[in-house]
Amino acid sequence: MSYMNELTSLCERLGCRIIPECSLREYITFRFGGPCRALVSINSAESASELLKYLRSNNIKYGILGRGSNVIVPDEGFDGVILLFGGDFASIEINGNTIKCQAGALLASACVNAQQNSLTGMENLFGIPGTVGGALYMNAGAYGSEMADIVVSAEYIDENGDIQEISAKDMELSYRHSIFSGSEKVITSVTMELSKGDSAEIRSAMNECMKKRSDKQPLDHPSAGSIFKRPQGSYASLLVEQCGLKGMSCGGAIVSEKHSGFIVNKGYATCSDVLELCEKVKEIVQEKTGYVLELEPVILK
Repeated sequence: MSYMNELTSLCERLGCRIIPECSLREYITFRFGGPCRALVSINSAESASELLKYLRSNNIKYGILGRGSNVIVPDEGFDGVILLFGGDFASIEINGNTIKCQAGALLASACVNAQQNSLTGMENLFGIPGTVGGALYMNAGAYGSEMADIVVSAEYIDENGDIQEISAKDMELSYRHSIFSGSEKVITSVTMELSKGDSAEIRSAMNECMKKRSDKQPLDHPSAGSIFKRPQGSYASLLVEQCGLKGMSCGGAIVSEKHSGFIVNKGYATCSDVLELCEKVKEIVQEKTGYVLELEPVILK
């Protein structure tokens, strides 16, 4: 913790908010998890670059967090610094058919901005509860659409802490994966190309998309969205349901009765509860069907 004074001074100079010993449960949609050593709210790509250079050169453990909608935080917390890409770094600019978002902008906000400017192409992504940066990181998608369909370029900070540009063709975008996944590259902005459409029709499609979500998904309980990736040749939710695992629980974690692809927090779940339940589900599904399920959320460790 000897770095805290230096880090605090650096944050003050950069105008970034810093919260020492910050509980992370309010920063992830699953609503559990322990504290980090410090949480720093990013306010610009330049601040992020300088902070990353400082953390890396001093071998200080760090993690990146956006909306926390696809993240699991251990009960003991995270023994390092969290860089939060959120409301302080969330501008959205529209120029013709192009929409450029800072990494902390909510994907839902980008969808609404597109609709208000009669731009079509993001309707099916409406309701995904994450940031634009997080959505590109994992090539998020829903209802037959994914980020790969609309992204043209991104700005990111490389392994040396320098700000770089990358075009979509070089992002290695595939199912729930990008060149950023598991790397030290940190997305700072995303540029998407949409098409002109009718604002009312776009709004109607977004409403329909949201209705599908609320009808089928347990949005009234904390979760990390789909808990398992889609295995080739089937669907995780179908396999879990076929194995009769709806309602299976461990502590405060339960396989949703509404959608078997979700594990939800009944209000008192711990990280240990969720991971134990995931392991039990994976074991039973593999034993009964032969399919090996893979966790979709990232574990912050």
